[in-house]
Amino acid sequence: MSTEHPTPTETESTGTGAAAAGTRLDPWFGSYSARTRGMKASEIRALFAVANRPEVVSLAGGMPNIADLPMADYADAVADLLRERGTRALQYGSGQGEPELRDQITQVMAMEGINAHPDDVVVTTGSQQALDLVSRIFLDPGDIVVAEAPSYVGALGVFRAYEAEVVHVAMDEHGLVPEELDRVLTSLAEQGRRAKFLYTVPNFHNPGGVTLTLERRPRIIEIARRHGVLILEDNPYGLLGFDGEPLPAMASMAPDDVVYLGSFSKTFAPGYRIGWALAPHAVREKLVLASESAILCPSNAAQLAISTYLSQFDWQAQVKEYRRMYAERRDAMIGALTEYLPSCTWTVPDGGFYVWVRLPEGLDAREMLPRAVTALVAYVPGTAFYADGSGSEYLRLSYCYPTPSRIVEGVRRLAGVVNAEAELVGLFGTGRPSGGSADVGARAEGPGPATV
Repeated sequence: MSTEHPTPTETESTGTGAAAAGTRLDPWFGSYSARTRGMKASEIRALFAVANRPEVVSLAGGMPNIADLPMADYADAVADLLRERGTRALQYGSGQGEPELRDQITQVMAMEGINAHPDDVVVTTGSQQALDLVSRIFLDPGDIVVAEAPSYVGALGVFRAYEAEVVHVAMDEHGLVPEELDRVLTSLAEQGRRAKFLYTVPNFHNPGGVTLTLERRPRIIEIARRHGVLILEDNPYGLLGFDGEPLPAMASMAPDDVVYLGSFSKTFAPGYRIGWALAPHAVREKLVLASESAILCPSNAAQLAISTYLSQFDWQAQVKEYRRMYAERRDAMIGALTEYLPSCTWTVPDGGFYVWVRLPEGLDAREMLPRAVTALVAYVPGTAFYADGSGSEYLRLSYCYPTPSRIVEGVRRLAGVVNAEAELVGLFGTGRPSGGSADVGARAEGPGPATV
């Protein structure tokens, strides 16, 4: 039997068609699963090659600034770890994660009012894998996920890969709007449909920069519970608020109704790719099985390195330093927007990494991006954060990585592009549509501008 791939001519002679068996560019095209049709490149990752050039001010990626970590002392601690426990660190481990790290994770979550047992924590390869695992065990093709409008692009990619339908719910400056959530879930029920879960980033939202108020949290829980909808609470930024103590997590209020996702990528270092899920017992069991089938076990070396950091260093003081540093950078961005882009509106975040900007009428952030890159500044168009591709009038700016002076320079360059585009629109008009519609009911708008 020949092991050569069929040529297009040979395929056509069988009557199956070239597209079914392959193409010249990809001989395996016809073998891929149906779910690959929902896979597409992240608009953020696609920017990395350009945005990482030193001459470009990148206000696009959400890379944390880890330069202030105690690198030399931490390197010595990791070296000691390998000398003393290297055979364990470099070996296979538990599919659920190292017990000592899971115990430390419960102490981290206690800062947000969560009273958890280590047995209900599943360590994952970043919180992105936790998103994937939850989607794997809950979503069948055609199932519905309810998510804020806008929503985290990485989550939308996971839901798309599992062939789910995302229905957006409006946010405002106080976070997810409870009345809109109730309306959307009621409308779905009237159609004989039910969402499998609500996906939400309640604290310092990515990309919206807003925070779900304390008053709204129990209302969201009550609405989801009444409609029989699980809450997926994604909270990588919860400890990075600029003022006051962390808000209590929804998982602290309704542990049986919430799967909570956390990560060390924002409060320590993303390179280790360690996150976790806290889940009700039955859900946790399925998450462990799904994780074992995907990766066998998370990296022991990474887990023990993070455990060493948590046990030997003042990580809470480091988080406070992060908060101070990110607040300074937020202030630099808001000041620059106020000075250079008064024609725009934006949110003023109380923590986290992002500002959500609305452009003047008629401008399209995605169409404008090539001109911005030519002007040596990068951002993420709002279309990346909507399942239906709407949001062209918005863009996300990140202030976490550049220095304050670079942030100001980046906004100055962006203002030049925005003003030039606005002048062209004023002269010639635009054919840009005013926006898409949500899947249920009226259009789900992004969060409105805060007072600046």
